[in-house]
Amino acid sequence: MNRVVRAMEGAVRETVFPGAVLLASKGPDILFHQAFGVADLDTGEPVTIGTLFDLASLTKPLATTMAVLDLVQQGRLSVGQPLGDLLPGVAGTDKACITVDDLLRHRSGLPAYHPYFESLVKFPMPERRERLRALIVREPLIHEPGRVELYSDLGFVLLAWVAETLSNRRLDRHVAEKVYAPLGIHGLGFRSVGAPLEKGVAATENCPWRKRVMKGEVHDDNAWAVGGVEGHAGLFGTASQVWTLLKEILAGVSFNTTRVIDGALIRRFAAKDPGFERGAGFDTPSGNHSSAGHFFSAASLGHLGFTGTSFWVDPTTSVIVVLLTNRVHPVRSNEKIRKFRPVIHDLVMEMLLEKG
Repeated sequence: MNRVVRAMEGAVRETVFPGAVLLASKGPDILFHQAFGVADLDTGEPVTIGTLFDLASLTKPLATTMAVLDLVQQGRLSVGQPLGDLLPGVAGTDKACITVDDLLRHRSGLPAYHPYFESLVKFPMPERRERLRALIVREPLIHEPGRVELYSDLGFVLLAWVAETLSNRRLDRHVAEKVYAPLGIHGLGFRSVGAPLEKGVAATENCPWRKRVMKGEVHDDNAWAVGGVEGHAGLFGTASQVWTLLKEILAGVSFNTTRVIDGALIRRFAAKDPGFERGAGFDTPSGNHSSAGHFFSAASLGHLGFTGTSFWVDPTTSVIVVLLTNRVHPVRSNEKIRKFRPVIHDLVMEMLLEKG
């Protein structure tokens, strides 16, 4: 445990990130849960285990994928359904044949990213989500759907659109009502742009185009432009809130003792297709250079977030590790966390395995 603490404290000193919370559990027991550094360099506000972090792309597995799982469980959606049958705005386009599973597994043929915010901010806020969706529908495909695995924010914007269309409620309300509340998770959620700032939120970038330090508003440019609720980014939460949701996922993969989502369905989403590296909504360790380090098994599920967040769940050892940082504070160009992530995960796994 001392080696983990020293590594985290060293990362703060070496400006890998200003602040962080690290949580690690084995089975039902949290064996490490500690805060380091500061949430805001300007104020010196310390990080606590209750600090809210901008979870960035953890939104994909922890919100959008959960909404899709809920709809599949209800029998209102099948992952094999094409977008042309689900979204009227897509019928007759080259996106019509893209399936929900293609989107979940990043095989839609869409590009990874496009700075839509540059044009979206010229329009009134109420119009922007609809305009974002229309722009993605018009975005040229760079691969034939289903053939090439390319991580894409754009695909998860379309997934949120599917979920909202079928549930008849916005993504944030859907997952709060159907997933988070039944699990007793309160506080994990989206923050609308312009919402009153609360204490205990980790700052992110001193944004060059928004002309301020982002704090309590989503850092992701496109998600911010449409109001803070989107399928690829926008979720905020604490390490313990993330862990509570991950326990449900681990239970589904390992024990079939879930409380909200059927375990067999979670296992279907967790499984990789032959020749591909991702599950449906989840990443898996990527060989010798994985951010998960060397000890997480190939059966592990995880995801990274651009702001410096991550989680890994290993069903073979019942280990969960959640690392939340604000590494983009004050600039997004700080990429020291790339080297740090596998190091800290190895140290944590060594600590947990030593404890049996």
